[in-house]
Amino acid sequence: MNRVKILLFATLRDYVGSKTIELEISAGTTIHGLTDLLAAKYPRLEKVRDSMMAAINREYAADEAVVPDGAEIAFFPPVSGG
Repeated sequence: MNRVKILLFATLRDYVGSKTIELEISAGTTIHGLTDLLAAKYPRLEKVRDSMMAAINREYAADEAVVPDGAEIAFFPPVSGG
């Protein structure tokens, strides 16, 4: 099992009720797998899970990126501009 720290920004904090979460995840878990776990645990994330941006240790990460042990994962909500 890998232990990770998850940082949540903007509306994602409201959906979860916290700005940080610490979780134990299976070795080999991807960002996509982590968003599945989070959406199952925090159902309000379901509506934005496919549009959240993720970073692993301050580097943007794709859905297929594997989350290493001890990583800091940041999730950002969808953003629009104009």
